[in-house]
Amino acid sequence: MNIGIIGVGTIGKTLAQKLQAHGHQVRIANSRGPESLQDFAREIGATATTVEAAVQGADVIVLTIPLGKLPAIQEVFRAVPPNVTVVETMNYYPQRDGVIADLEQGMVHSAWVEKTIGRPVIKAFNNIGAYSLFAAGKPAGTPGRIALSVSGDDDAAKQVVIELVNQTGFDGYDAGPLADSWRQQPGTPAYCTDLPLAEAQAARALAERTEAPAHRDAVMQEMGSLGQEYMDILLSGQYPAGFVDHGVDINRAHFGLPARPTIY
Repeated sequence: MNIGIIGVGTIGKTLAQKLQAHGHQVRIANSRGPESLQDFAREIGATATTVEAAVQGADVIVLTIPLGKLPAIQEVFRAVPPNVTVVETMNYYPQRDGVIADLEQGMVHSAWVEKTIGRPVIKAFNNIGAYSLFAAGKPAGTPGRIALSVSGDDDAAKQVVIELVNQTGFDGYDAGPLADSWRQQPGTPAYCTDLPLAEAQAARALAERTEAPAHRDAVMQEMGSLGQEYMDILLSGQYPAGFVDHGVDINRAHFGLPARPTIY
């Protein structure tokens, strides 16, 4: 498939690398222009381009930018045909994104994305940390393989995305309509806890919508105990030998989930 990825942070880079290696034709774009991506694109065999060009002729478009920057590119989607699957991986953090009134009033993140770009989306790849996405993928059938939920209202589009999740090394599963995608947003037990399928589905059922923002902020405060060096590593995507993302352990402990049986 032709896949356009808008946003080449740690999540976008890993998705681009994995999907290109699986045989897809990947185009990558960011706000700084294709020149800033040429070296990485050559390294993985992808094509660096503009945001406008990334969506042209795409079968799938992946949005993986900071949520607050979405309005700056909303016009790009006016020319995207309705049969193109749009995947959004984004999460709302007011400290980074600014206060978004609709979200503060309870709108589901993905519903706001749909409203902003004027077209349906599938929610996926938002509830796994960058390091886990990079390092924890396993072949299908591996015991304990991490499961990632895929939410949306178009069953055919969801199946396309579930297959992409599987190709990146995780068990993709249909998590129902977009209206329920809040169950995989920050501040819920299914967010960045790296659970296998049955446990992931059970964790989604435990989510409390009204309490999620408070849980999100509390977890972020707990993450501060890991120090600036840890945060710099996560943001850079340059993982030293022996690196462990203890953010997963903090999320698990916060929601009373069992400790990880193994750490990759």
